[in-house]
Amino acid sequence: MNIPKLVACLLVFFILFAAATSPAFAQATKAQLEVTESFFTMTAALNSCGYDAGLENSVPIRQAVRAEVQAAIQKSPDALHARDAICFFQREHQPGNTQTDITQYISLALELTDPPNFTTTSPEADLSPDAAHVLGVLPLLRKFYAAADTHSLWLKHKAEYQALVQQFHDPISQELTRTDSYLKLPFTNYPGQRFVVYLEPMLAPSHIDSRNYGSNYYVVISPTQDGHVRMEEIRHTYLHFVLEPLALKHGLSMKRLEPILQDLQSAPMNPSFKEDISLLVNESLIRAIETRMAIAKSDERARNETVQRAMEEGFIFTRDFYDALEAFEKESSGMKDSYGDFLHNLDLDRERKRVHNITFASRATPEVISANRVVPQSKMLDDAELKLSSGDADGARKIAEQVMRNNRGGDEPSRATFILARVATRAGNMEDARLAFEQTVESSHDPRTLAWSHIFLGRIYDIQGKRDQAELHYKAALAAGDPAADTKAAAERGLTSPYEHKSPR
Repeated sequence: MNIPKLVACLLVFFILFAAATSPAFAQATKAQLEVTESFFTMTAALNSCGYDAGLENSVPIRQAVRAEVQAAIQKSPDALHARDAICFFQREHQPGNTQTDITQYISLALELTDPPNFTTTSPEADLSPDAAHVLGVLPLLRKFYAAADTHSLWLKHKAEYQALVQQFHDPISQELTRTDSYLKLPFTNYPGQRFVVYLEPMLAPSHIDSRNYGSNYYVVISPTQDGHVRMEEIRHTYLHFVLEPLALKHGLSMKRLEPILQDLQSAPMNPSFKEDISLLVNESLIRAIETRMAIAKSDERARNETVQRAMEEGFIFTRDFYDALEAFEKESSGMKDSYGDFLHNLDLDRERKRVHNITFASRATPEVISANRVVPQSKMLDDAELKLSSGDADGARKIAEQVMRNNRGGDEPSRATFILARVATRAGNMEDARLAFEQTVESSHDPRTLAWSHIFLGRIYDIQGKRDQAELHYKAALAAGDPAADTKAAAERGLTSPYEHKSPR
């Protein structure tokens, strides 16, 4: 090899080496792997109140922090009083007959800003019910944080926490990359979505919490002494993160499958799967994917037993998806393109017959991910808009009516009424539509919602031959303040000539 060529090769090598060892390269993953002082403070307080689960298998940091907190409490009457107040609160707010359940505090910790404020990032009305149940612990936590000086402990152990992030970054990243590779998904981020893995060694290694809050997915885990985390649960939550947005794009196909829900009411799975067809479909698909990824192809017996067990728990589509994945593995199309085909190829009659031939299990495997947060009304209405645009007017109506029933103020009820008015328009119920649009006009403060309510009212009055009233609404639409070009064009067309009934918008 000549010298210039050797130099060129060495230059390429050093560039690649630098890229592979740079922080940016090391952090390249769809997941955010994080540690936070809020989690540290909350779990340190819980440990000081007798949370001992998994202590014998925890990493050394946990024992060290527990000893340091205890030393701080012994030195300071204020710290002792603050700790005792939290312990009393915890005893008074334990659900049912449990003694050491900390899940509700993990739910709350996911919502907290950094200390010393410890405020929630969402309004109280949007917190999950379990987090809202223990919201009263926050003023006590602030006092504990100050009196026990947990900030100093956090600074002392922060490097160890960051070392854990470095230790588990590559294994977690590799598992997510392996999942993407199986699904044939491009390495890309998902706008508006977050997948976050929180590492908290003050928790028991056997403890794992997965949450779906709107479009964000969180996993809270603790490593074991021998350097492992529960990778299966991380992958399971990640599959929800990837697949659930795809379900929103196939509202009509999902709706076709809804009749099977009435056949599954006696299944042992969580009730949420019996009420939402998209949850049932995706969980069935995830069980099938996990079976094919986690169990060797050579062990077909174990694979079939796993699929059968999933169906006996109520995830009735698992068998069909498992079989469809065999062909999927050989094709070039990725899951984004194949998802719709998977749904289209489900034979509802065959699946319902399959249900009738199954003896359901007495209990189901606990679901990894919890979606027990009150989903913000704005997110619910975004979903309703998607359903309406995809032709699922009934699905949009149900969501809008739910928002109306759970009215928590703001402009969302007006937006829900606007959606119901458009649903009525599509159904040809012009009088119901007119009343709903008029109600929206009276209550909405959003310029676009207000403008389009006037435009729709103008069209209704044009259809009824009431041109004078129609023109008043088109003028009101122009005055509503929505700068969008389509709004202005629609209102001006209405003023130029009467609306002729076509397909509703």
